[in-house]
Amino acid sequence: MDAIDRKILALVQENARITAAELSHHTGVSSSTCLRRLRALENGGVIEAFHTRVNPAAAGFGMQVTAFITLGREDRATVAALEEEIAAIPEVLTAERLFGDPDFLVRLVARDLADYQRIRDDRLGTLPGVEKINSTLVMRSVVRDRPLPLPLD
Repeated sequence: MDAIDRKILALVQENARITAAELSHHTGVSSSTCLRRLRALENGGVIEAFHTRVNPAAAGFGMQVTAFITLGREDRATVAALEEEIAAIPEVLTAERLFGDPDFLVRLVARDLADYQRIRDDRLGTLPGVEKINSTLVMRSVVRDRPLPLPLD
């Protein structure tokens, strides 16, 4: 990956709908070269996907929650089942397995407090191996979906 590839990545992180002409203008190489490089970055797994950012509150999700999950058992089958079930909860935005305590960090959205209570009690609380759930309500997002800080030189 060279400086042009890193510049293309920086530009598409900021605007996934950027045109080949705009990429060309900012990188100094032809549109066809930019498209070829962009496809190579996709095919090589550097670019995983393109997304549209949706405002949670405007979409009806008035709450964002960070839940810390601690397991009572950490055998391979329990962890695998828990990961599969977390992934099946549509309100979960991200879920990460951690070293140490807690075992998982889960970020999710809910319409309101009653909706989160339902998700917590009926979905998170019934996950295999769960011993404890600590929830924190997000007051506001300070940094959200920041692009990777790619060196451009």
